[in-house]
Order: sequence, then C-alpha cells, then structure tokens
Amino acid sequence: MNLLKTAATVSGLTLLSRVTGLLREILTAGLFGAGAQTDAFFVAFRLPNLLRRLFAEGAFTQAFVPVLGQVKAQQGPDQAASLAARVGLLLLVVLALITLLAIAAAPILVWLMSGGFGGDAATFELTTQMTRWMFPYILLISLVALAAGVLNTWSEFRLPAFTPVLLNLAFIGSALLLAPQLQEPIWALVVAVLVGGVAQLALQAWGLARLGLLRSLGPLLRDPWASLREAWADPHVRRILSLMLPASLAVSVAQISLIINTHIAARLETGSVSWLSYADRLMEFPTALLGVALGTVLLPSLTKAHSEADSQRVSALLDWGLRIVLLLAIPASVGLAVLAVPLAASLFHYGAFDDQDLFMTAQAMMAYAVGLTGLIAVKVLAPGFYAKQDIRTPVKIALLTLATTQLLNLVLVPLFQHAGLALATGLAACLNAGLLWFKLRQRGSYHPQPGWWLLILRVLMAALAMGLLLVALANQLDWVLLRQSPGLRLLGLAGLMAAAALSYFGALSLMRVHWQSILKGPK
Repeated sequence: MNLLKTAATVSGLTLLSRVTGLLREILTAGLFGAGAQTDAFFVAFRLPNLLRRLFAEGAFTQAFVPVLGQVKAQQGPDQAASLAARVGLLLLVVLALITLLAIAAAPILVWLMSGGFGGDAATFELTTQMTRWMFPYILLISLVALAAGVLNTWSEFRLPAFTPVLLNLAFIGSALLLAPQLQEPIWALVVAVLVGGVAQLALQAWGLARLGLLRSLGPLLRDPWASLREAWADPHVRRILSLMLPASLAVSVAQISLIINTHIAARLETGSVSWLSYADRLMEFPTALLGVALGTVLLPSLTKAHSEADSQRVSALLDWGLRIVLLLAIPASVGLAVLAVPLAASLFHYGAFDDQDLFMTAQAMMAYAVGLTGLIAVKVLAPGFYAKQDIRTPVKIALLTLATTQLLNLVLVPLFQHAGLALATGLAACLNAGLLWFKLRQRGSYHPQPGWWLLILRVLMAALAMGLLLVALANQLDWVLLRQSPGLRLLGLAGLMAAAALSYFGALSLMRVHWQSILKGPK
C-alpha cells in the first residue's frame, strides 16, 4: 500500500468533508448568528457527539481495529467479518439502552454541560428538548464508526472519509429549505442531524454490502438473543471490551475536559459557546486533513508491522508521520493565527453574525492555533500505542493532560475569557503530544532518523518569513468594512493563502529542504 497516495486520498476526501462543513457553519452563522439559540443547539449537539467519541470513533475504534486486523491477518477475512458482525450486534443493543436512558435524563445532562446557562430557563429548556430529539444520533453514528473500522481494515479508506459529507449536506439543505418554513428555524438543524445520521449509515452499509461483508449478519439475525450470548462469550469480543475499558477512560478524560470547558463557556458572556464552536470548525481543517488522515492510514499499517515484529518499520512509519506534522502543521498554525480576522470575516461575517462575533471568534482562533501542532501530533503518536494494544499509557497521559487543562483554565479564563479556554486546550494538547513522544522513545518503539534538529530550525525560519509576509499583506485591507463585498474578501483571502504557500515552500527550497521527499515517506 502506498502510504502517501492513500493518505492523500483520505486527506482529499476529508477536505471535501471540511469544505462542506464550513459551508454549513457559514450558513449557520449567517442565518442564526451567535446567541442563545445557537448556544442551545451547540450544547445539545455536543452531548451525543461526546458519547459518539467515547463509544464510537474514540475508544471503540482504538480497541476494535487492531483486534479485527489481527484476526483478519491470522484467521482470514471470513472470521474477521463474523467478528465484526458480533461486535456490531452487541454495540447496537448497548447503545440503544444508553440512548433511552439519556433521553430520560436529558435535563441532568444539559445542566452538567451548561450549568443551567446562568439561570436562563428558556435556553435551558430549548437545549433539553433538542438533546432528546438528537440523542439517537449516537446510535446511528456509532454503527457508522463500526462500518468505517471494518472498511479501513479491508483497505477501503475512501468511503469512510467521504461519509461525513452527507451530514454537512443535510445541514445545508435543512438550513436553506426547511428553516424558512418553521416557526422556530433553529429546529431545522435538529432535523439535519437525524437525516444526516441515517444517510451516513445507509452509505456505509452499501459499502459493506459491496464487499460482501454483510452476509455475516444473516445467521446472527435469525436468533438475536442467542447471537448476543455467543458474542459475549467470544474471546475476541472480550478482548475488544477489555481494551475498550482503558480506551474509554482515555477518551472520556478528553470529553470530561470538553464538558468542563462547555460548562465554563456557558457561564461566560452569551455567545461564548458559539464563538468557540465556529473557531473550532476552522481549526478542524488542518487537524482533519493532517492528523485524522495520517492516523487513519497509520493505525492499520502500524498494527501489521507490530504483528510481524518489524520494529524498524514501526519506527519509520512514526518518523514519517511526525515529519509531515512538523512540515505542514507549523505553517498552518502560524497562518491561522495571523489570518484569524480575514478568515473569520470572509467566511462568517454576514447576516446575523455581527462585528463582536467576528472579533470574539478570531480571538478563539488565535488561541487554538497555539496548540494546533500538538493536536495533530497526538493523532500520529497515539496509534503507536494502540497498534500494539497498549492503551493504558495514553490513559495515564490523558489524565495528566486533563489536570493540566483545568489548572490552566484557572489562570487563563479570568484573563482571556472564552479565548482562555481555547488556549488552555491547545497548551495541554502540546503537553499530551510531548509525553506520548517521550514514552515511545523511552520504550524503544520510536527512534528518530537523522536530521531532525536542522529540519526543525529550517521549518521555523520558513514559517516566520511566511508569517511576516502575511501580516504585511493582510493589513492592506479593512476586513470589517468589506462586509458588503464578499467577493473581494474571498479574492483577498485566496491571494493571501497563495502567498503563504509560495513563500513557505519557496523558503524551504532555498534552504535546501527536500520537502517532496519527506512527503513521499516510507514505501
């Protein structure tokens, strides 16, 4: 498998997902602004998303993919497909029960997330109702994550990478077509969540059927209860569950931090939750294009290398991933910080999204940018542990990261309000990445190849030159006054991004950094 080609394919499809996601946020910002109703929606949607990351994309994927890959390599694809079917049946039953409990306990969950919105009863009630309607999304998206793990194990990366586009299209369609028909237009976004979840699951099911992987479901569905008992007794399922326990703790630590941050933001100035959400959407571009794409491709490859006891291959894969992070995440971080106002203005500053929303969102973007490299590096480093089914080490590091985040919040939130939350998150992510790197080095799993210090110096110099050029160019336009000229804004932003790419890679070439070879990586 050509890693660069595969990563580029995943990254390209992820880019399509992020572009459509950005369009959805632009529509949300223009139609609804950043106020009590959008705060209510973002908090309500964050609840099922939190458990999605806990039970599906986070802990489940980390535990499921390495075991599934091992079974496929050692016992063949038929046994692996049967294992996936048994796990899917068990996951369906467990998450259905969790969904019912969460719907009943929605007021408690909303209070934990928001602190009651500082006594705003109307916003609290709206959030509670939205939470009840949207919570079934966790059931749908968890099955999507299961299907994605199976498809990735069969080296089918394209369909899972494209699938999130369907959720974004559901948002865009609902915002444009359904919202004008409703007495409370914000409810169109709730409908979009459910429609998008069904569409994603349908597409993934088609992908599994095309590979003939749904045939294993037939015997299980003839007697579901007997199949559940068999699934529970399966040693491979037990292994996945035993790995999920520490993995759930690791992911839940990050989600606990998110709950605390949302709780704090909901008690700050109205709009704080929305400003952070809009800024986070822009931060997801480089995080997904680099971190998620690299992590998705590396985990199966690292699992295979560990299964074959090829330690040199493991180290080479990790080194390649980290060099790409250094090469691309550093300039992305500088660019997002310097272009925070031009980006937020060009994309969001229309309709109900006013000047205050613009500057508050830009502040959060600049704060998030500080930790962007750490956030992306974690996506590369963590698979180094998951591939050999070591999840306890990331758990311990995650606990320390949680404590650090909240200590930083105590200092930074009084100083910078909502931007302090973003800054604390970013700084803690850098600590997380540093500790993961240290542990991989300490255990001999990763041996850096020569040339790292010189590469770091040259990348920093090129990023500095790029940043200074962007500051000079961006100040030539008044991005706030250009609100009535979106075309000119977008043209100016495109010019800035082109100047950033040319100046950065041009500077690297002048310093004789063979960045094309770095991108190509190991075969």
